[in-house]
Amino acid sequence: MNRGHRRGRASEPPPTGSAAHDTEPDPESVARAIALRMLTGAPRSRAQLAEAMGRRDVPEEVAERVLDRFTEVGLVDDAAYAETLVRTRHAERGLSRRALAVELRRKGVGDEDAERALEQIDTEDEESAARHLVRRRLAATAGLDAQTRARRTFAALGRKGYPPGLVARLVREELAADGLDTPPLTGADPD
Repeated sequence: MNRGHRRGRASEPPPTGSAAHDTEPDPESVARAIALRMLTGAPRSRAQLAEAMGRRDVPEEVAERVLDRFTEVGLVDDAAYAETLVRTRHAERGLSRRALAVELRRKGVGDEDAERALEQIDTEDEESAARHLVRRRLAATAGLDAQTRARRTFAALGRKGYPPGLVARLVREELAADGLDTPPLTGADPD
């Protein structure tokens, strides 16, 4: 037995030291920390922030209050978020309006903000992006037979949300420009 030390249970929490002052953070502080951490990495929609707060058990009314304040000061802006997402995803990934609408819905952007953001891309922009993707895909499959090239291109653009009629027309035009006959497009190659 150690002499000089009192035996017995230590009081919980201890009366002094950092542990005596270590309390659970209030839900509003947790909500603010979640929002600030997520917004530091990239813009987010209000719905994405609310979902993250819900996963950390932040009460809904607290999350709403914090999100209202962040919206008021301009840190959360679904319209600006939607416009940025549409512009960058279309330019960098070549996504169609349809694919972008699905992504905006999945991220919780409201219909009005989504429609306004999608107005940035007109029919000519979408066709130009599709033509660029068709050319790139056909160039990447140059060593294959025309039917395989066409199917793979058709499938790749279909995954980006482009309408089949547009893709078929562009594939026909680009293959004809290369002096190749257009094979029938009756399905997509799995790769």
